[in-house]
Amino acid sequence: MTPGLVNKQQGFSLLEILIAFSILALSLGILLKIFSAGVNTAVVAEDYTAAVQIAESLMAKTGVETPLQNGQDSGLENDKYHWLVEVSPIVFNPEDIDATAITAALFKVKVIVSWGDDNANDRRIELTTLKLSNKTL
Repeated sequence: MTPGLVNKQQGFSLLEILIAFSILALSLGILLKIFSAGVNTAVVAEDYTAAVQIAESLMAKTGVETPLQNGQDSGLENDKYHWLVEVSPIVFNPEDIDATAITAALFKVKVIVSWGDDNANDRRIELTTLKLSNKTL
């Protein structure tokens, strides 16, 4: 190295530092948005899981703890989930079958569970099944 040449490079310029901080801020903003969206998705999935468990429990109770008869029942679970159970008989065409030979009755059981902050954006699930019951004479 020659004694007359002095290295003037002593660090980063202000422009280089500003560009580096801008890239860092943009990257962190994108990462935080991705993580917050993931957390929101996890909360929604947890709500759907709880709603399905409530609906399956109500469906299992129908016909065991409560009789299979035409009607509706509703309630509130965990101060968040509104539920409705609808039971309706399935009626067959009398010309297709011999009514005296029928020893069981078929019922449609529909369970609706809804939740949310307002009625416009409420989330809801609906489960439907058929259940068989002894026919009362």
